[in-house]
Amino acid sequence: MQNPPTFVFVHGAFANSFTFAPLQAELALLGHRSAAVDLPGHGFEATFPAAYQAPQMLDALAAEPGSIKGVTLADNAARVIDVLERAKRNGPTVLVAHSRGGITATAVANARPELIDRIVYVSAWCPVDLDVNDYYAQPEMADVDVESFAATLVGNPAELGLLRTNFRTADPAALAAFKRAFAADLTDDEFRTFLNTFQPDENLDVGTSADRAQATTWGRIPRTYVRLAADASLPLAVQDRMIREADALTPDNPFDVRTLEGSHLRWLVHPKPAAELLADLAAG
Repeated sequence: MQNPPTFVFVHGAFANSFTFAPLQAELALLGHRSAAVDLPGHGFEATFPAAYQAPQMLDALAAEPGSIKGVTLADNAARVIDVLERAKRNGPTVLVAHSRGGITATAVANARPELIDRIVYVSAWCPVDLDVNDYYAQPEMADVDVESFAATLVGNPAELGLLRTNFRTADPAALAAFKRAFAADLTDDEFRTFLNTFQPDENLDVGTSADRAQATTWGRIPRTYVRLAADASLPLAVQDRMIREADALTPDNPFDVRTLEGSHLRWLVHPKPAAELLADLAAG
């Protein structure tokens, strides 16, 4: 009898493995094992400068080096591949990516498809026809207010070699923009609690056209896309566009499409429906 699968979780931008703790608890109670990956420069490898504490010293924060400088998409993929190789010794694996983590998951699937028995994107980037940054210029992203986050950027990304965001800002307008984009259906306390799990730094490399989904490797893995119906940061129209592009790339292996209600972060704060969905995939 084959062992049940191990779920391997890949977090999004500015996040870490801690993101998945409530979901992993729900999965464990349903009898499933899982492992959440910290990509390089994330989790306990992250940089939290003293200037990021309270009271904040924004001038110093703008110049402080960060450990994530120089981290590439290839580095992220290598970290996940190492985890998958170890998990695969125990049976099947299900790779689950959220948000920006989908870029890494796609790169991993291009490189080592034999390590993945199913790949699951939860409102995650799955670049097929375009590079990730080019999707932002498409009509489906027209309602995403990228400029509203500009006030929370700290330092010059070109000089720092990374993106730095001040998630500990007290600016009401900035906090309102974050909540609208990621957590409009959470309470203020839930939203601020999640915001405090974010780290300030993220790497710059989102890959090139060579890192888009490849039909001969990525395209042969069974795949599921979990749409988040009220996601304002990766709108439903963009999620559906990537599903269509992927299905056109490999029409004989289309996405199994599921939908969860809620915002970009709700499924992680209230994880029972997501855990039941994933458990159903494992059973199938």
